[in-house]
Amino acid sequence: MKVLVFAGSTRIASHNRKLAREVAAVTRERGADVTHLELGDYDIPMYNADLEARGTPADVMKLKQVFYEHPAWIVCTPEYNASYPALVKNTLDWLSSPVKNDPVWNDDFRFSRGKVVGVLSASPGALGGLRSQSHLIPLLFNLHCWVSPRTYALGRAGDAFDEQGRLKSDADRQRVATVVDQVLWAAERLQQG
Repeated sequence: MKVLVFAGSTRIASHNRKLAREVAAVTRERGADVTHLELGDYDIPMYNADLEARGTPADVMKLKQVFYEHPAWIVCTPEYNASYPALVKNTLDWLSSPVKNDPVWNDDFRFSRGKVVGVLSASPGALGGLRSQSHLIPLLFNLHCWVSPRTYALGRAGDAFDEQGRLKSDADRQRVATVVDQVLWAAERLQQG
């Protein structure tokens, strides 16, 4: 199973980037073919229809293909002002925008339709980014994704990782694994059907 793992942050010391690395490791342990994507590696401007009219940026086209090629995604989202960050929204807005006169990418949901998505979050607060998940999940439904009912919000994330960036707690690691297992289970069944 090909699984795309990414964090909705580009900050160097991001808790969610650490969590995404942990998710990628757990997913690989389950035998999946993991692509750990860093959104900061792509040059994606703020979405603007006037800019798009001049041509969809090359890195957006690359990302469309990457997302399309993975039947399962796992996203680790920060929480900014009780919601998910602009980086996540901007990325999904670009990816879901149809490319006019392109026979392949004129379908706005081609990159996302039928994908199985796991949602995790990490935050220094006690809720662990739970409110960001509550806003992101309806957006993923709108993109025709199947979202895993099992999610995980890592609270007090500033104390949750060791110096190597690994989760200190076996209980936290097991909760991450539970999300990963459900994503893999569902993706395998949807691909068969």
